[in-house]
Amino acid sequence: MSIRLTGMNSGLDTDSMVKELVNAYEKQGQKYTKAKTKTEWKQEAWNTLNGKIKTFFSKQVDKMKFSSAYSKKKTTVSDSSKATVIAASGAVNGTQTLKVNSLAKAGYLTGGEIKDADGNAVKSSTTLSELGITNSATIKIGKGDNVKSFEIDGSTTMAEFAKFASAAGYNASFDEGNGRFFISSKESGEAADFSITSDTFDGNRALAKLGLQDESYYSTLGNTKGADLERLAKQAAADRHEDYSEDVLNEFRRYRDEALAASKVEDNSLFAIKIDGEDAEIELNGAKFKSATNNFSINGLTITAKDVTSEPVSLVTDTDYDEIYDNIKSFFKEYNSLINEMDKLYNAASSKGYEPLTSEEKDEMTDDEIEKWETKIKDSLLRSDSELDTIASAMRQAMLSTFDIDGKTYSLSSFGINTLGYFSAADNEKNAYHIDGDSDDANTSGNDDRLRAMIASNPEATATFFQKLASNLYDAMNKIQSRSDNYTSYGNFFSDKKLKNEYDEKDKQVQKWEDYVAQQEEKYYKQFSAMESALSSLNSQQSYLSQLFGG
Repeated sequence: MSIRLTGMNSGLDTDSMVKELVNAYEKQGQKYTKAKTKTEWKQEAWNTLNGKIKTFFSKQVDKMKFSSAYSKKKTTVSDSSKATVIAASGAVNGTQTLKVNSLAKAGYLTGGEIKDADGNAVKSSTTLSELGITNSATIKIGKGDNVKSFEIDGSTTMAEFAKFASAAGYNASFDEGNGRFFISSKESGEAADFSITSDTFDGNRALAKLGLQDESYYSTLGNTKGADLERLAKQAAADRHEDYSEDVLNEFRRYRDEALAASKVEDNSLFAIKIDGEDAEIELNGAKFKSATNNFSINGLTITAKDVTSEPVSLVTDTDYDEIYDNIKSFFKEYNSLINEMDKLYNAASSKGYEPLTSEEKDEMTDDEIEKWETKIKDSLLRSDSELDTIASAMRQAMLSTFDIDGKTYSLSSFGINTLGYFSAADNEKNAYHIDGDSDDANTSGNDDRLRAMIASNPEATATFFQKLASNLYDAMNKIQSRSDNYTSYGNFFSDKKLKNEYDEKDKQVQKWEDYVAQQEEKYYKQFSAMESALSSLNSQQSYLSQLFGG
């Protein structure tokens, strides 16, 4: 942009004058900006309502179309402290017996208290050599086909040993405060259980120093004598790849004496305590079932064992009429919320005289005043909207459907579900449905509960009717979606493509007018610049004449 030097000869405030002249054009263009803003707000209003419509149909109508919404079962346990049961729709009605013989357990090992060679407490950084273990060995952890091995030696620390066990797939930690290892299976059940072993004497002795041997290890080694002790010493020498000698045998005599002394200690602080992983076992109607967890899935029942039983408990399975009722009630709650909002939007008061505010207008108002002003406009954007009327009418019409089931005609009123009288219903709630006997509805709570009675006395007709009603409602909305080319994609219930085109067109009008205003501004500056040039020339001529005649 070129630098404008204005008012130098005329003395006029050219910038202010041009601004005043251009301001008139800018005010004329505000109608395009405001129209663009209202279109944008209308897009937002439709997007919000469209989302609610889609949610209603995907979460409520879809569910009500299928028989699973009307075939709910529940199982009552005579002693819920022993087990809980969830019944699937395919569960058989009737009474069954259940015994819980055992609960699932995860393998859990609590290590013995560890001391170093001098009898001091150990830390995570303490090495095996500080415990008196210098020879290398292979340690195994696991069970059956799931056994992992790792090597240890005198440089292995407590923290590294725990890390090895963790890498093998177990929960493992060394607790410095208690000087113990804690190792457990990540899952319950016999198959997930584990043991920690070694095939060599040095490996087993290292496990003992780590507090990972149970009492039987000390008792067995402490009672080893004569030939058995010599055999252990010879095997250890071979494992170490060294010659057998009297020194090795003496070393094993010391190990035996240590084990014998430890086995006579009255408390068990030196020994590991191991709880074996076990499967849960139950008996359903006398048949035994096992599971790695406390959960069993048997013939439509999901049984969670909670405690061992001394006597069988009873399981009574029946149709869950309450949940079927709640499904229908939830459907109407969401339908009412949606249809009431649509009626409110369609019947909104006029916002004639209200237009989106310019930045200058906002500067003269408080935030609260601005919010109220814009809310007034936004609330009326879908007033008397033809597309909104089409959608609401289709929904209302579908809800008036009647169906012949087993030779009898049913409508919503057959189930005690009706709208209130025109003069009884609140504004914008005249198309909402109320369920007779609904304790949450002050309008109809005192009426006979016909819906619950129909569910109990004729569940098949109830299911058929509401499935057909939901299908009719779904089909009606599908027709709306497929009726126009102004929909961008499936799932939109308004002409989003048409609104987008309207917005783009208004945006072009705004840009076009802004360009026009810029052209007018440039034109005025050129005119004032020409005037300044003429004045400059005139001033130059007067100065020349003054000098000529003055001389």
